[in-house]
Parts: sequence; C-alpha cells; structure tokens
Amino acid sequence: MWTKRILIIMPLLVILFLLQSFFWVPTYDKQAAGNPERLRQFIETSIGDAEILNPILSADTASGRINGFVFDGLIDYDDQLNLRGRLATGWVIFEDAYLQTLPGFRVGGHTLDAPEDWLQFIRERTAGNKDWWENIESVIVQPARRIDDVLSLPELGADGKPVMKNGFPKMVGVKYRIQRPARIHFKLKKVDQNFFDPLEALFGARLFAEFPYERFVKAEDAGKAERLARHHAEILPVKEHNPIIRFQLRKGVRFHDGHEFDSGDVLFTYQALMNPNNASPRTSDYEPVKTAEVLGPHEIQFVYKRLFSPAITSWMMGILPEHLLNAEALKKEARAAGKSPEEMQNLSIRDSAFSRHPIGTGPFRFEHWEGDVEIRLTRNDDYWEGPPEYGEYVMRIIPDAITQEMEFYAGAADNYNVQPHQVARLKDDPKFHSISTVGNNYSYIGYNLRKPLFADPRVRKALGMAIDVDKIIKHVMYNQAERVTGPFAKATQWYDESVEPIPYDPDGALQILNDLGWKKNADGWLEKDGKVFEFNLITNHGNPIRKNIMTIVQNNWRKLGVKCNTQLFEWAVFLKDFVNALKFDALILGWSMGFDPDLYQLWHSSQTHPRQLNFVGYENEEADRLIVAIRREYDQDVQRRMTHQLHRIIAADQPYTFLFVGKSTLLLDRKIVIVERQPDGSEQYKKIRPVKGGLIYYHFNDWRKLPTAPNFSQ
Repeated sequence: MWTKRILIIMPLLVILFLLQSFFWVPTYDKQAAGNPERLRQFIETSIGDAEILNPILSADTASGRINGFVFDGLIDYDDQLNLRGRLATGWVIFEDAYLQTLPGFRVGGHTLDAPEDWLQFIRERTAGNKDWWENIESVIVQPARRIDDVLSLPELGADGKPVMKNGFPKMVGVKYRIQRPARIHFKLKKVDQNFFDPLEALFGARLFAEFPYERFVKAEDAGKAERLARHHAEILPVKEHNPIIRFQLRKGVRFHDGHEFDSGDVLFTYQALMNPNNASPRTSDYEPVKTAEVLGPHEIQFVYKRLFSPAITSWMMGILPEHLLNAEALKKEARAAGKSPEEMQNLSIRDSAFSRHPIGTGPFRFEHWEGDVEIRLTRNDDYWEGPPEYGEYVMRIIPDAITQEMEFYAGAADNYNVQPHQVARLKDDPKFHSISTVGNNYSYIGYNLRKPLFADPRVRKALGMAIDVDKIIKHVMYNQAERVTGPFAKATQWYDESVEPIPYDPDGALQILNDLGWKKNADGWLEKDGKVFEFNLITNHGNPIRKNIMTIVQNNWRKLGVKCNTQLFEWAVFLKDFVNALKFDALILGWSMGFDPDLYQLWHSSQTHPRQLNFVGYENEEADRLIVAIRREYDQDVQRRMTHQLHRIIAADQPYTFLFVGKSTLLLDRKIVIVERQPDGSEQYKKIRPVKGGLIYYHFNDWRKLPTAPNFSQ
C-alpha cells in the first residue's frame, strides 16, 4: 500500500518542485535581480582546475588563463597580430657579428697578418656591395686574448655511452685554454642571417671549414683533447651571429603588493627560467640567450648566441616579482615553515606558496583558490593601463560539459563553448551573443613515411583524393570547419591562401594507383607484386570527431580498393606505444598552432626520432633549409615569403592529408558589451567581436555587463 502511495505522490512532488523553480529561481534575464553585484562579475567555466599559478612553471590551459590576468609580459600581440609593448614601452633588435682572423692567412695573393690587414682587404674587396655596408653601423677590432673556461660534457662509461644519473646524463667539466687571435666586430643596424655570405665567398672554405683550431685551443687534460676537438667550432667560432634585443621598460608600474616593477624583475624572471632547480617547461625558449644585462632601472638587454627569431615572442612570458621569490625570500619562507637545513639546500620556486597565491602586475589580483571548485580574482584598481570594467573574475571548475551548459542557461556562468551540433540551434537565440572564430588548430591524417607503402608522395596524394573532406565537414563538423592545405595556422599571415585543397576525385586517385602498378584482385582489393594495399589507421579513444573521421575515410578507401583496418586506443597507450615509439602505419590527430612561424620541431628532418614531434618521418632538404632560415629571419616580410614557399612544398609532398580547421563558437550573455569612452567623457557600447587570429577576449578589460541588453545597429 505504501509503495503505491509513494508512486502516486512522487510525480506530484516533482511537479511542485519544478513550479517552485519556475516562480522563485531568477530567469536568465533576471539573474541579477536582488544581486546587483552579479553585473560586476564575469564567471567563466573550465573543465579542469589550474595546475600551478606561476607563468614560468605552468603548462596547462587553465593555469595559463589565470596567469594571463594576474601577470603581464614585456610584449604581446595587438588586434592585428603585430607585436605591441606591455611592460616594455619599446625595443630595438640589432646584431653584433664577429669574424675570427687567422694570422698568416693567404688569400688572393695577399698574406693577412694583423687585423688591420684583414679590415683593409675586406673594405677593398667588398667596396661595391653598398647594401651590405649600409647595414654596418661600425667596425671594431677586438684584440687577441687568452680565455680559460670549462666545457660541460656528459661523462662516458667504459662502453662509450653517457653515464646516467636520476634519468639524466651525468656531466663533467673539461677545462681548456684558448689563445684567441684578434677578431673583427661588426655592429649591424638590423639582424642579417646572410651577413657572412660575402665574406665566405671572399675567404673560401679554408677559413670557414678548415680553420686550424688545434693551434689555438688546448685541453688542460691531454686525454680529453679528442672529445674537446668535437666542440672546437662551438667554443671558438670563426663566424658568430649575436642578435641583441634591448627593451625599454614602462615606468611607474607596481606589483599587486605595491612594490615597483623594474629591470631587476625581468632579469630575475630569466634567471628563474634557466635555474634547473625550478624545472621550467619553457627553458628551451631562453636557452639561446648568451648574456642578460641590466642597463638601467628601466632598460635591459639580451644577447643571443645564435640566430633565433622566435626569441622576441618568448618575452610574452609573465614577469615575476624578484623581491618575493629570490633566494633570500625563499629561505625566509622555508625557515618560517620549519624546513630542515638539508631541505633548504635545493630550494626552488616550485616550493614557494607563491604558486598558490600569485602576485603580478596584471589587471586582476589573485583573491582565492578552492581546489577543483573555483579561482577568484579581483580588479586591480592600480593597473597601469587603467582598471578593468569588471570588478571580479571567477573561474568555476565544472568538468562536465552538460553541467556547464545548464549553468550558462541558468545565468550562473557568462560563457559557454558550443558544440558543433548546437550552433545552428543557438546562434540566433536573442538572449545570447554567438561568436564564431576559426581556430589555430587543424586535423589531419598522418602517414608513417618510413613504411614502403607510403614512401611515394603520389600514393599519399591518391589517398587524399579519395577522401570526401567536404562530407566530413558537413556531417561530422556540422559545417563548423574550413578546409586547410598546409602546416600553418590558417588565421595567420604564414598560411598561403593560394594553395588549393586536394580535390575529391576517387577516379583520379585510382588512376594514379593503377599507374603505379596497383591493380584490383579478384576480391576487389588493390594488389601489387602479390601484396594487398593494406594498412592500419589508428587514433585515440574519447574523441568522437576523430572516430567519425576514421569511419568515413575507411569507407572512402574501401571503395578505392584500399584495405584499411582501424583501431582506437586510450590516449596514454596511443601516445606511448604507437606515436612516440613510431610504431604505426597511419593515424588521425591534430595540432594546435601558435602565431609564430617556427615549425622546426614538427617538420625538420632532425626531429624524426622516437618521442619527437616529426613522428611521420618527413624529410625534405629544401623544407629543412627553409625551416632553419625562417627561424633565423627577423624580417616578417621575408619570413612570409619563405613560409608560403614551405607551405607549397609540404602541400605537394602530402606527408599529411590535411583535413580542416575547426570553428569555435562561444556564447556570451548578450548584455556583455565593449565600453568605449569618447573624448567628451561619454560612453559608447559596442558588440563583442573577435580580432585577427580569432582572439575573442582581446578587449576583455573593456567588457561590461549591463542590466539590459542594448540594441546594436547592424
């Protein structure tokens, strides 16, 4: 009897609860009713919590989001993806180039002994090269000098292999002495990776490739002379590029605790990045720095030991406060925490409470962090660029996408990243502002070029021609994607829009394979020399888009006569046992790209080994040359020409079948606007639109949530 009553009463209780919710819970439009402070908050959701709130240590998206509000870098991108100053008001990039002289060197019937002989010979033989001399600000002779130094090398065991300790090679110091002859210092107005070309043509291989290092370099331990000889060109370079970046820093900027920012903080941040105790994941971006020098309270200079044009964008890194994280501050904190003397020997920034309570110079101050629940920031009213419109920023940790969506509809969050299948339904909802952008990512099918089956680019092209990518975009991505043809982010100037996508042409694909000797057998499979055209296509579990792509391309290839077997793996297994181990035929993956044109790690032939990113094994000499030249070039116009050329080469080789770049659609409360202050003091409201590169939050400091949605004129 009681069971029957419960079954009757329960539906009534549910109906009463829903009615109560309808009448008593504020609707989306009334979410600020009785709580005007809600208009001052921007609440964002994240699927995962931050890892560590320190810009030199973090590597996850959530941490980066918070760090971007709490810390400032020296520079960042403007709304046209040009560099602009932040904590730096300006910067200059120039170069010191050095030519090592060789006393007694004979060339063109002349014997060059003194450095003055070298200078006179260079001036006479290059006098007609006006463009070359135009870039030279001054020429100085650096006198001969003795250098005593130590080179750190891996210790070798009896088998000749490096001795390992705690997973890393054990290092030993090799002492040496250099009696360096005089060298010529060219101060250049701008960096020129081709500066030494006229000098190499003038002096030839005998100077640059056959320099007698053994005359000038001696190992203290004669038994180590052979090992040292392998590094002669490194410790006594005949030609040396030293690019220099000199920053002028913003005055009057204060950290959130009131301490004034200066060049010492920038130097400290660099030193912290390079300190092995801190184990920063970003060290490789700063390894090319040769010296860092404070030139004044608001001026600092970095000299690089080689050409490395991505260097400038590395200074988008948030700057740390030296006074809170230097050695003395860490020791004081450790003593207060009761650390033992042994524990204090290897203190690092990772040990500091700073990473849970960060202090920067950014537009928002850290307020509160409740693990796996929320991170709360408050407005920095003393921000050097003026305080943000919002008084508070909150990141709520909500791992479930459906819950994120419901919280947005309820007004408990201000944004929602729409799934592709939802875009058509939600884009015209009058309560929301829908913003779609082309991302900096792309999806692809990668082929293991070490496999004989994929060695011929014509085979790879035929496989691409058999795939109906437009069908994938329509049915898998719900038209929320665009075709891509090459390796650069489509929203950047490095992408060559003139490269046409490979057409969907199954008949043409079959003809290519037939011409290469692949013919259909009695079972309908392509066969050559008794072997069926068969391979395995793999991807990771948990990504329905990749799983659907796999099904479509398998069917496309089956119609061609290609036998494609498919398999899904858990991400960790997929990465460790197949991708990093190079044990695959073909795979479906994607890259998330930045705005920098450096593709060295992804496409250079030196990066084809296990656990490296060119896991498909792509090798092309001209591509290698361009990749290296791009990362050495400081002129963006020249870089653009080279990236377009590289794009065309890779598109022709088809190491990947490039598929599409996904569109990202963000829903915002329509009441959120950009506030523009007019010269007369009045305010104008503008609709939020992404800037170049798909950056939606570029104007976030000027966002405001109004009590009611304005009517924008179209």
